[in-house]
Amino acid sequence: MTRRLSTLLAALVPAVLLLVLATSATVPLVAMGPGPTYDTLGEVEVERDGEAETVPVIRVTGREADETTGSLRMTTVAVRDRLTLADAMRFWLDEAQVVVPRDQVFPPDRTEEEVEEANTAEMVGSENSAEAAAYRHLGIPMHARVEDVLPGGAADGHLRSGDILRTVDGERVADAEAVVERVGAHGPGEELRLGYTRNGREETATVTLQPSEDGSDPDKGRLGILVGDTPADGTDVEISIDPKVGGPSAGLVLAIAIIDKLSPGDETGGASVAGSGTITADGEVGPIGGIRHKIRAARSEGATEFLVPAANCAEAVQGAPDGIRLLEVSTLEGALDALEAATGGGKPPTCG
Repeated sequence: MTRRLSTLLAALVPAVLLLVLATSATVPLVAMGPGPTYDTLGEVEVERDGEAETVPVIRVTGREADETTGSLRMTTVAVRDRLTLADAMRFWLDEAQVVVPRDQVFPPDRTEEEVEEANTAEMVGSENSAEAAAYRHLGIPMHARVEDVLPGGAADGHLRSGDILRTVDGERVADAEAVVERVGAHGPGEELRLGYTRNGREETATVTLQPSEDGSDPDKGRLGILVGDTPADGTDVEISIDPKVGGPSAGLVLAIAIIDKLSPGDETGGASVAGSGTITADGEVGPIGGIRHKIRAARSEGATEFLVPAANCAEAVQGAPDGIRLLEVSTLEGALDALEAATGGGKPPTCG
């Protein structure tokens, strides 16, 4: 072997090794960018009993759903994990992506499964809050319904999903908020008598309250249930979303979609609208993460209006794409007013 060939091989071997490492070994980074959007006034494909089925995102029973026009998109952030060094460099060069340490998305003290479970729980809570906010806006009388029972919790073996809570400690409760307030007035270890309806039959149960799992609010007892509001007139809403979507940020858009389905007229005015924001049962809109990614995703789907939580406005205007108007909102009522002004030729409040 000649000296020249030996020198060439000596130079090539490290380069090949570096190339192999760059394209195979993972790095502790994730890329975040625009994710899928879902038209909450349209349909979505879900899997049931092992087969794909197309269903409305918002399915109404107990009353006739109103016809809607336009689109109202909930937006998401795509998180790409297990990146190689080459992947990370490619995403870093893409202005639509952000590369961040993996610990920011998947905390080291929690497993991926725990993060996913928490995101799913937040999504379920978001759906319940959206329904409650929509029903309150429409003035529909409510009942407090048990949505889920925590295994091993105080109510496990006493309550079931679908039970309607009527009384707590002998006092009538009109909605989920009243249940939370009444239960929170009692401490761990106290017995609480509950009155509820199951399949049309009145029942009672006595449970012993437990402390919270994380030790927060040590003076407040926990029933170990997820409780939501359901209309007393028999109206019901079923929300179908891709199970991979988690977190609380779809609340605002879901609430507006429910209102659109349950009341005459079009909240979108026939326009292509998108948005993001958490929501409480009383209609307060809160900030979310990844707002710039979500705006990009919405614009790529043709949205011309985007509902932005007021606390996200400063970030939202940075690098926002052309052709989409950023509507500043802080309440459900304000969001509905902003949409009416935006689609009716008025001057809605905007970011920036």
